[in-house]
Amino acid sequence: MESTVFETFESNVRSYCRKYPVVFSQAKGSVLIDQDGKEYIDFLCGAGSCNYGHNNDYIKGKVVEYLMGDGLLHGLDMYSVAKGEFIECLENKVLIPRGYDYKVLFPGPTGTNAVEVALKIARKVKGRSNVLALMGAFHGMSLGSLALTTERSARDACGVALGNVTHVPHPSMMPGLDTIAYIDMLLTDDHSGVDKPAALIVEAVQGEGGINVLSNEWLRDARALCDKHDMLLILDDIQTGCGRTGSFFSFERAGIVPDIVVMAKSIGGIGMPCSIALVKPEYDVLLPGEHNGTFRGFQLAFVAGKAAIEYMLAQDLEAETMRKGKIVEEFLASRLRLIDPSLTFRGIGLMWGIDMGSYPCGTTQRIRKACFEQGLILELSGREDTVVKIMPPLVIDDEQLLAGLGILMKVLAETIQPMGMSPVKQQDMLRQAV
Repeated sequence: MESTVFETFESNVRSYCRKYPVVFSQAKGSVLIDQDGKEYIDFLCGAGSCNYGHNNDYIKGKVVEYLMGDGLLHGLDMYSVAKGEFIECLENKVLIPRGYDYKVLFPGPTGTNAVEVALKIARKVKGRSNVLALMGAFHGMSLGSLALTTERSARDACGVALGNVTHVPHPSMMPGLDTIAYIDMLLTDDHSGVDKPAALIVEAVQGEGGINVLSNEWLRDARALCDKHDMLLILDDIQTGCGRTGSFFSFERAGIVPDIVVMAKSIGGIGMPCSIALVKPEYDVLLPGEHNGTFRGFQLAFVAGKAAIEYMLAQDLEAETMRKGKIVEEFLASRLRLIDPSLTFRGIGLMWGIDMGSYPCGTTQRIRKACFEQGLILELSGREDTVVKIMPPLVIDDEQLLAGLGILMKVLAETIQPMGMSPVKQQDMLRQAV
């Protein structure tokens, strides 16, 4: 397959293929393979859609079995065996054991569908249009979700005014500012100019915003703030859910219960398009048909999603993710100081970022390109794409994880060698870092 077919006929809007300009043909576990047979360690993970690995044997086996049995493939939102079994599995193996009481709403195949329905519910429940969101947020590309998203290039492309949202600083932006107190002031002061919101929506870890982790204390204070001001708390777990941060839900560590949880990406088990909104029963207010979509009942996603939950529990992936997260944390702590002691990193579970904001524009793009050439696929995030993102499948084995991290450290050392360092010292630094 020649890439010219894409360059000639596919829309200019394509993006990932420009960063990784090869034609991929296969994938297995934590490895992508191009049509020439070259293998790449995957630290991109389908932007969080392949937590359980590419072509996971257990999940794939359940999907193939369903296909071979002529199972229903498309069912709108009709009752089906596949959907019923997914709901039962989610309730009995995830929600009820954790003490959560949620209705399961299927809004459509992508994360932005789930965010849109969450906004509809919050606004209908509270009778207000304004919503609070954090700066640095990414919640989707359809108009309601895009109004919550702060990335300028994404907002500029929509061509219409984006409103009914008030953005407030993420606590990582201004450590000296008590952002909870700031929001409280906005909602209490009758001269703040901020309309009373229906909801506050947050990501427990901002992915596209630069791997910014909300503390347990902040999440608990946000829950209390929403209760104080009669707002719903919406938790966007689209990229951070399904075990990515070390527990099935990213907010479990804080001991809070959001009013609505939106999920997508790996909830489809094996890269199947699926999203859900988990809604407290008292807020299940939409009338039949008030939110719908042709592909809100993709049966293969239900089959794969159920199998993924079974696999996650059988393999104790939550504990494994935390263990591997420690490997990443310790590796970065020991190696980055040898390359540049001023470099910082942050993350949780298997979701980490190296902040390169102090380096000239274009540095991280060179790092991404060099990593790709050396067999590692990763992405950038944050302001001006200055954060190098580490997000492998949760099933990656230790050897592959360390190999990928080794490639990244080698590229970092080669890219940002301190000025004036002798060639001998450079080689010694590189050897220690890798």
